[in-house]
Order: sequence, then structure tokens, then C-alpha cells
Amino acid sequence: MSTNVGDPSMRKSQRLGRLQKLLQKKQESLADQFNFKMLVTFHFKGKKSNAVFQVDNVHPVMTNNYEDCIMQGVKDEAYSEESMRELLEKDTVQFHVPKWQSLRRDLYGSTTNVDYFIWPRNDVEKIECSLFSKWKEDIGPYRKIEVNFEFFYSDIDKQAVYLASSKNDTGLIIANPEQNVFLFTDRLKLQSHTREVTILKLCCLCVYLPQDQLTAWGLQTLDQTRSALQAV
Repeated sequence: MSTNVGDPSMRKSQRLGRLQKLLQKKQESLADQFNFKMLVTFHFKGKKSNAVFQVDNVHPVMTNNYEDCIMQGVKDEAYSEESMRELLEKDTVQFHVPKWQSLRRDLYGSTTNVDYFIWPRNDVEKIECSLFSKWKEDIGPYRKIEVNFEFFYSDIDKQAVYLASSKNDTGLIIANPEQNVFLFTDRLKLQSHTREVTILKLCCLCVYLPQDQLTAWGLQTLDQTRSALQAV
């Protein structure tokens, strides 16, 4: 049986194979061959509109280069030892989000540090991250990677109660059950007229993606996803 060289899936497989061999020689990661963007969406309960933030400067970092940090996360009970082993065994890519820009019309175009009041509150349903990419030489649109990065507020609340009593005020990490979304929070104490209130605010977030899913593209583009999220 002859091989159909015109088959797109065959060309993609051959291209990835050549790249992986080349990268092994250069000690680079496959993720370095892409440009990335991300949308971070806060879905609210009821009829309240979504809060959507866009991240343009998304830089991939290979998890295996951060073995010491992963081990420290286990010691701090940020995630389980089983998850740690999985992260180290996989070629997992981290995508950190320290800055973003709101897509509100009155704030559009203003890039700021991530700073968002996250706990306690009762209006948030979930946080959703949408990751988009394209080959660095590609002039086409950014396409969505079909992987769910979701964090329901019920899971945030369970961990936040524990962190509220932590001895540390910064570097507090909350992870979703799938262990692919991590929220870095700061703890603040606010004094009201009657009592002191402890809150957690989001200062950075990170999503994890196995390297073999970097080309798990769907049909939806960044512009299409952004328009759909802003319409809700």
C-alpha cells in the first residue's frame, strides 16, 4: 500500500517527527516552536456577564526543568505525590499568567498584573482558561487547543478555607482536581468596622499541558472564542 503524501495528518506526523529529532539534538522543547495566547474567563452565577481577560505574552516552560519547585509543591501539600510523579514522567509544559488585560470596553488595551479578589465570594461559578497556539512561522489565526482547563468555585472554596488559616501570607497555591490549573494567591487581612476579614486574591495562575497535546487543535479560533465568551 502506498503512502499518501498529500494526507494532512500524515504531513503533520512527519513534521512533528522531524522536529522532535531536531529538538532532541538542540535540547529544546516542542513548545518553543509555537506562539501562544490565552483567555481567562470568570463565569458568574445568574445573569451576570462573564469577566474575560486576554493574555498575549504566554511563555511555555517545561515542567521537567522545574523538578525542585515540583518537589517543594509536594512538601507544601499543593498537590499529591502521585501527581508529582506524573508531572515529572510526562513532558509537561507550564503556561504562567502573571499579566493580563481586561476585555471590558472601558479597560481594553490596558495590561496589568493579575490581581483579582477570589475568596470568599458566592457569585463565581467557575474559572475557565482557553489556550490558543499556532506555529511560529504560521500567518493564520490562533486556534484553540481542545483541552479543558476549568476550576469550579466549589473546589476553590474547599482549599481556600484551609489556606485562610495558613501561616504564610503569599505563595499560597490552589489546584483543581485535574491538576492542570493552579491558582497562586495572596492572603490579605482587611479590618471592617466590627471584625477582621481574611480574603484571598489571585496574583498569578498557571495551566499544565502534556507536550503531546500541543497540536490538539479544534476548529475554533481565538476571535471566535472571544466573541462567544463576551456575548454571555
